[in-house]
Amino acid sequence: MEIETKYFGSVSPDAGSVVEFPLGLPAFERERGFLAIEHPRTAPLVLLQSMSTPDLCFLALPIGEVDPNYRLQISAEDRAVLGLDQTSDPASGPGVAVMALVAVRHDGQISANLMSPLVVNRANRRAIQSVRCDGAYSHQHPLALPPAGTGAQERPCS
Repeated sequence: MEIETKYFGSVSPDAGSVVEFPLGLPAFERERGFLAIEHPRTAPLVLLQSMSTPDLCFLALPIGEVDPNYRLQISAEDRAVLGLDQTSDPASGPGVAVMALVAVRHDGQISANLMSPLVVNRANRRAIQSVRCDGAYSHQHPLALPPAGTGAQERPCS
């Protein structure tokens, strides 16, 4: 199966790179299947390419890249959707990936959504966008481009 991507042309996804959002994403409820693309040129960014809409691709960063001290809170309902154990801390094990969606504004400002991280159960490749209600984090956490002279020659996905 080939899918068209926004940044990499036509690709053949392997099963390990497909992520299912059973509930979709807020404002994109019909979008359920995404291809997680990790490319050395854009690392540590993860591109979440819609499997059904070629022009829909989200940028995400592992949450630890944005805030190494991030404390995940996830509801019992979200744990059930993901198929996670209700009694353990999902952030403590290697079976869960937590990512922040990245937004690049027209004026060049870059931010990460720490208020509603993406949580992926690596075992079954199911994911949700877990919305926090405690106000501990912002949906527009500012990010900075690497300083000039650090080897970063390009902006992400340029």
